[in-house]
Amino acid sequence: MSNKLRAAIIGATGYGGVEVIRLLLTHPNVEITSVISSSSAGTPIADGYPHLNEIMIGNLDGIDVEQMKQKADVVFLATPHGVAAELAPKLVDAGLKVIDISGDFRLKSGEVYEKWYKHKPADPAYVEKAVYGLSEVFDDEVRDATFISNPGCFPTATLLGLVPLVKKGWADLSSIIVDAKSGVSGAGRGLSLTSHYSEINENFLAYKVNKHQHTPEIEQVLSRVAGEEVVVTFTTHLVPMTRGILSTMYVKLDGNHSEDEIIEMYRQYYEGRRFVRIRQKGKWPATKEVWGSNYCDIGFSLDERTGRLTIISVIDNVVKGAAGQAVQNLNLMMGWEESTGLAFTPVYP
Repeated sequence: MSNKLRAAIIGATGYGGVEVIRLLLTHPNVEITSVISSSSAGTPIADGYPHLNEIMIGNLDGIDVEQMKQKADVVFLATPHGVAAELAPKLVDAGLKVIDISGDFRLKSGEVYEKWYKHKPADPAYVEKAVYGLSEVFDDEVRDATFISNPGCFPTATLLGLVPLVKKGWADLSSIIVDAKSGVSGAGRGLSLTSHYSEINENFLAYKVNKHQHTPEIEQVLSRVAGEEVVVTFTTHLVPMTRGILSTMYVKLDGNHSEDEIIEMYRQYYEGRRFVRIRQKGKWPATKEVWGSNYCDIGFSLDERTGRLTIISVIDNVVKGAAGQAVQNLNLMMGWEESTGLAFTPVYP
């Protein structure tokens, strides 16, 4: 018998779920024992994803908690918002480790969740139990957890760019503006008018202006780090590319700090964290440079005329913004090297 950790993926026919499959297939310490889809149970996953032909053999399973208890040690939930709220508590109670990639357990306030996500909130006891898995910031909590709420894609790029500055006390907390752009895969595999080819091709648009559900997630974490309430202006845009997020943050500095000081402070904060790369002065990252990888690249420009710092952070939204960070959190939970199964070079060009 294999001594590898047994993993099940629920929601395996979505982009996040199929990316978890891709990463775990080469993970040396994990074997996939069940891929699950309530909508496609009984059919081969290669029917929907032909790139998995002769790689993933067998049919998709249906959702059966008792069966999962027999077949898995850890369950990745890559389900639409609202589904995990009902399902995750049953898996936790069954003694399974759970990593939820949806947004159902990220926000500690049920009232705030219902306002922004338009779904009934999860049981508060399980929301409290879920550890927010921003790997480079809350790794000590992740190491002791059995139930992880994986951060959203926009918050991952944005928070990794802002947290060191806010924690150091160098940011004017009333001044934070975030301008973020995402590839179309962030909308998921379901069809919509916005992601229709003829609508997004050769187009660039803002959406959910001042209403994006990741806004309170960003504010919740920054408030926790700052020790006081932080409110941000957060605007999202859709660009005609498949993968990638570029988050541009504008912050007035609190005090006099040079660009060199800021870069050195960030390097010290992320020292030893393999997946955050701080660019040298005068160099700014692009989404193509992290494509298909678990890296987050961050660059800076300080405008001395205005005292405003521009921070540019890029990730692959499907990897570092979802499946890759989920696997990174699994590694931390299990006491493995953080980069296990993730130490691959970005795809270029």
